[in-house]
Amino acid sequence: MLKIIAIVNQKGGVGKTTTAVNVSAMLADKGQSVLLVDLDPQGNTTSGLGLDKQQALTTYDVMCKNLPIGSAIQHTHIANLDILPANADLAAAEIELVNLKDREYVLNRSLIEVGYDLVIIDCPPALGLLTINALSAAYGVIIPVQTEYYALEGLGQLLTTIQAVKQSTNPSLNLLGIVMTMYDKRNALSEQVYNEVANYFKDKLFKTVIPRNVRLAEAPSYGKTVYEHDSWSKGARAYKSLTKEILQRIIS
Repeated sequence: MLKIIAIVNQKGGVGKTTTAVNVSAMLADKGQSVLLVDLDPQGNTTSGLGLDKQQALTTYDVMCKNLPIGSAIQHTHIANLDILPANADLAAAEIELVNLKDREYVLNRSLIEVGYDLVIIDCPPALGLLTINALSAAYGVIIPVQTEYYALEGLGQLLTTIQAVKQSTNPSLNLLGIVMTMYDKRNALSEQVYNEVANYFKDKLFKTVIPRNVRLAEAPSYGKTVYEHDSWSKGARAYKSLTKEILQRIIS
């Protein structure tokens, strides 16, 4: 059965795209057939895998022009990993979808057609219609949370939105887990934020912590995953561990 996972946080710069790209690639490496959906008009997921986001049919064409999803899906250089790309055109979707009937289910209707084991959706840093579409389609949600002072700001609003979607458009939606990102063990604040989140979310917090790591920051500029860029880096090892945890939660 197809499992759809939305990676969500309305705050920008918390590691959503880094998590989406690297987890998707490592799931594919483990033999899962994976479709990575770029739902962010910035298109960083698309360019981060070395694809030209200006030379492609995109998520916008699928959601707003009724293009069959298979026409827009592209193969990546990674075996078992395909992508539904995005570019700045997708920003118009927030306006164009407003007057549609059942506008929350536009993405879900397209994803029903695909034949993958897993779909990973990289959501935009906002709680608009694009994110609502992702949540309405998803089986589970992963929330990256940055280990910095304002990390918990807005998290309550996100959890309220997830609960509202669960009650209205997607009763099957569940919180798969919280992952702490940009962790710096030299910084006491990182440990403080981690403990605060752990105390609140308990077993919903993934044990793996994603560190601040220069290799993670460099990899997208080469159009590569961190594992391809430097498989022995702390970032690569962390995402390998996180992927293992995610698989365990999906299977259990």
